[in-house]
Amino acid sequence: MIAATGPEAPVAVEQDLFTPLPFQVTAVRRETADTFTLRLRPPDGRPFSFRPGQFNMLYVFGVGEVAISISGVHPRTHDLEHTVRAVGYVTRALVRLHRGDMVGVRGPYGRGWPVEEARGRDVLIIAGGIGLAPLRPALRHLMVHRSNYERIVLLYGARTPRDLLYRLELERWRGRFDLHTFVTVDRGDEAWRGHIGVVTTLLPLAERLLDLRHAFVMMCGPEIMMRVAARELENRGVPPDQVFVSLERNMKCGVAMCGHCQLGPLFICQDGPVFPLSQVYTFMETREF
Repeated sequence: MIAATGPEAPVAVEQDLFTPLPFQVTAVRRETADTFTLRLRPPDGRPFSFRPGQFNMLYVFGVGEVAISISGVHPRTHDLEHTVRAVGYVTRALVRLHRGDMVGVRGPYGRGWPVEEARGRDVLIIAGGIGLAPLRPALRHLMVHRSNYERIVLLYGARTPRDLLYRLELERWRGRFDLHTFVTVDRGDEAWRGHIGVVTTLLPLAERLLDLRHAFVMMCGPEIMMRVAARELENRGVPPDQVFVSLERNMKCGVAMCGHCQLGPLFICQDGPVFPLSQVYTFMETREF
């Protein structure tokens, strides 16, 4: 396992593939009306290592288990962070937890973002809704190792201003001279003064800053958004093997045993969740999958 660097912790916690470790909840922060970020402290406060883009299996004792992307490490306490949208039985139980409660954690699992392969290149990050959460560790890695990359552009879209994640961090990103951040919403309100439209309408802004044909693209969001963005990028001459997507759906076990996340010949939990577009584009465009 490659140890995380910068704000991510450098030492892995050893564990059995099927045995969750007890992590303590240290905070539950509301991001939007239905989305929360949990801070989890490993046993004995030991650091937890992961690659940006990997996920953990979170187990609420007596309720069940769910796959959730790792959304970062708190910069001061080094507590692990997971951003969760309360849409199901287990996720609703997760966001009802309080400081001091315990959560079982298995992982990290899966293949992460190609942050090492992108060294020396321009990087475009496209995020839609809660899709910013799995991309957040990758962006943090890029900024910690800023000198290793050329121009970096973040395009982020949400349904409404109230659905934007990590508002304070977004403001800090927008204030950096070495990162170009563009934010849009599908529907504005009386206070919104920014761009209105789906996230792909921001691509012309990225084109002014990057040579998209030679950039690395990392993308996560609703699958319809990623399909549309993939077509837009193809029309702009971006090779599909330079576009990487995170497909986080139907994962149940995390270790390719149950088959719930099978996508053609692939298991998303084991072979992904991050894939080069060239490997999964056909499946994304096929309704039966």
